Amino acid sequence: MNRSAKQNYRCSECGGEFSKWAGQCADCKAWNSLSEALPSSSKNSNPRFAGYAGDITKAEICDLDSFPLQSEEKSHSGSAELDRVLGGGLVRGSVVLIGGDPGIGKSTLLTQTLAHVAPRLSSLYVSGEESPEQIRSRVLRLELPTENLRLLPETCVERIIPAAVKERPNILVVDSIQTLYTEQLQSAPGSVAQVRESTAQLVRYAKQSGTTVILVGHVTKEGTLAGPRVLEHMVDTVLYFEGESGSQFRLIRTIKNRFGAVNELGMFAMTEKGLRDVTNPSAIFLSRKHESVSGSAILVTREGTRPLLVEVQALVDESQLGNPRRVTLGLEQNRLAMLLAVLHRHCGIAMFDQDVYVNVVGGVRITETASDIPLLLAVLSSFRDRPVPADLVAFGEVGLTGEIRPIPNGQDRLREAAKHGFKRAIVPRANAPKKGVEGLEIEVVERLSDLLDLF
Repeated sequence: MNRSAKQNYRCSECGGEFSKWAGQCADCKAWNSLSEALPSSSKNSNPRFAGYAGDITKAEICDLDSFPLQSEEKSHSGSAELDRVLGGGLVRGSVVLIGGDPGIGKSTLLTQTLAHVAPRLSSLYVSGEESPEQIRSRVLRLELPTENLRLLPETCVERIIPAAVKERPNILVVDSIQTLYTEQLQSAPGSVAQVRESTAQLVRYAKQSGTTVILVGHVTKEGTLAGPRVLEHMVDTVLYFEGESGSQFRLIRTIKNRFGAVNELGMFAMTEKGLRDVTNPSAIFLSRKHESVSGSAILVTREGTRPLLVEVQALVDESQLGNPRRVTLGLEQNRLAMLLAVLHRHCGIAMFDQDVYVNVVGGVRITETASDIPLLLAVLSSFRDRPVPADLVAFGEVGLTGEIRPIPNGQDRLREAAKHGFKRAIVPRANAPKKGVEGLEIEVVERLSDLLDLF
């Protein structure tokens, strides 16, 4: 590293710059907000990587109409599920950040992707954590072709970018961004300043060269991407790799995407030969098949552009505590408490002496309000020990005044339910299709009391 460069520290709250680190910012009084940064007038900064591809003295202002309208070039990754979360494929000049727990399969997925695109797209795999021998061993274990797989075991950005400029790959994979460092900073690799500046240089390289750059990121104990929050703002696409320990299934969720829909969901199965696409995830989440059991209801949710059928389970049991428990897995806990209050206020069903546990099968996280009706059906089913019919699906939002509100894309959800053999559906009145859905009996509700009359 360049030890002769003058150190500079910048406050992440107010942007103030200081020559020495301190626990508290002298300007805004924020604690632990100072991190190493490049001086504003640093002579070591390269104008080429300062946000403009050419000479900064020749920058010109242009009219937006002067730029020709071109369609985004998207290259297939070899995986239909990965293409789905990317918005159709890999976009030229884009930067993708993928994060997940250790050992969940990030490196495996990217190795498979590079092997699949090798016959038509050149690639370069930059490894800061594994040796070439380890990567070769994984490729052979997965029985992937080794032709045209180029490796670069390096962690210094000032050596990675010139090597990439010389190699001119279509796809550049960096595994992982936390191992990279720039010689312009003196802090250790993985620090906030190093991660931010290394990513900035790779983003500028991607935009200038048209190379698709894929960054692998570590996650914290809370499951969020490690490093500065600005990291997610700098890239074009942010993907989260999710999966339960002991389960063979893996989920990739789109958190941000400038080239497609957000909250898109891709599903994979981990096998001895690597990750395989799961083309029909609804069949996996529907565990009870055609058996009617108490405390279970089927929800037709929507992840990005894909309708998805998942099972919502509830267990209501007499509480032995002064403050009954409200536990949710895959749903928002505060919303469960609100729905129980609405159920008590408008239907006279009190559960203040009952523990209520709610779980979404398969580890899926549901964030939309369409889960309100299935959640209440599952809770009432467990409370009354009365099974919900196995051929029934439901979706809809419950308001505080007891009304049933519509949700978007109701027609697509009903068609997905009919495709999987369901015969009945409970939906808000505004979501009832005018022509109906073949093979599906649709029952509409306007108030929460209407739902109780049907069940």
